[in-house]
Amino acid sequence: MTLRVLAAGDNFVLSSLLERAVLDQVPDAQVSTVDFEWPDVPFGRVAEVDEATGTEDEMIAALRGHDVLVTQMGAVTERVLRECPDLKLVAVSRGGPINVNIPAATEAGVAVCHAPGRNATATAEMTIALMLAVLRRVPETHAHTATGEWRGDYYRYERCGLELEGTPVGLVGFGAIGSRVAKVLAAFGAEVMVYDPYADPTLLGDAEHVAELDELLRRSRVLTLHARVTEETRGLIGARELALLPSGSYLVNAARGTLLDYPATVAALKSGHLAGAAFDTYAVEPIPAGDGLLSAPNVVMTPHIAGASKAVAEKAARIVAAEVGRFARGEELANCSNPEATEVHRVHRR
Repeated sequence: MTLRVLAAGDNFVLSSLLERAVLDQVPDAQVSTVDFEWPDVPFGRVAEVDEATGTEDEMIAALRGHDVLVTQMGAVTERVLRECPDLKLVAVSRGGPINVNIPAATEAGVAVCHAPGRNATATAEMTIALMLAVLRRVPETHAHTATGEWRGDYYRYERCGLELEGTPVGLVGFGAIGSRVAKVLAAFGAEVMVYDPYADPTLLGDAEHVAELDELLRRSRVLTLHARVTEETRGLIGARELALLPSGSYLVNAARGTLLDYPATVAALKSGHLAGAAFDTYAVEPIPAGDGLLSAPNVVMTPHIAGASKAVAEKAARIVAAEVGRFARGEELANCSNPEATEVHRVHRR
């Protein structure tokens, strides 16, 4: 029986990347493609799922009659599942299948996979880039120089930033991304400290010091966030925690906006307690007009693009295609969000 696969791509994880990766794994698969317009058209809520693109009608029209869906942000809702009864596997090419109704998929016997770690290297590299940019005022001095203004006053002692060598840098979170950041910081000669009560002990070799959160905050001249968002970590860094940082410290967040109290951060920047901050993620995205962050001093901001590299898109396609290959061979899926659903169709060609 020929495996019928829909590759629902977008302008980042291209349908052509998904198709090629699937055919590398299952050469005799019948692959159809459809393209959504993200990121040119922002993702949003579609019926009951978040961070999805397209409409239910578009997905149903493209998906009906297929056994497998590989996608980044295509909406997989209860209605889509109900109207596409041939579907047996959804492989989402992102760190979590936010765009899939997992309970409905489980009830329908549809296994749902995702691609953990696809952007770990890219996000770690972006974290270091943001850190260096804010410590050495790169965007600010570029803006002056690009308009022909030669600002020698950036050599004044009080305007100079920090070197990473010898600087205490605290990491909140030490998973796939945080551990990579630690390795790069260690190579720079920074004093790396970690707070993560759930960290894998085998990864902690790149941290010179493992600390409780308050101790880490008191010692860190640079704080960088890498924790997952849970009920426990939501709003983890607020006014109290920022006050524990030494005066003149720096903050970097390329993880998730909800880890941080942004109004408290703006206040710390405007008071001078924080010397600078760099962000790729925010409490509300896009940043609302008039948000205090837009007028705060010495802030470097990028629009949630830490995971945007060609390598991420290619790697994501390979990860989900590998799941399609396992499925086609009747093997156990590697990154399945609802393993209880896998037995229903494991040997679907029997």
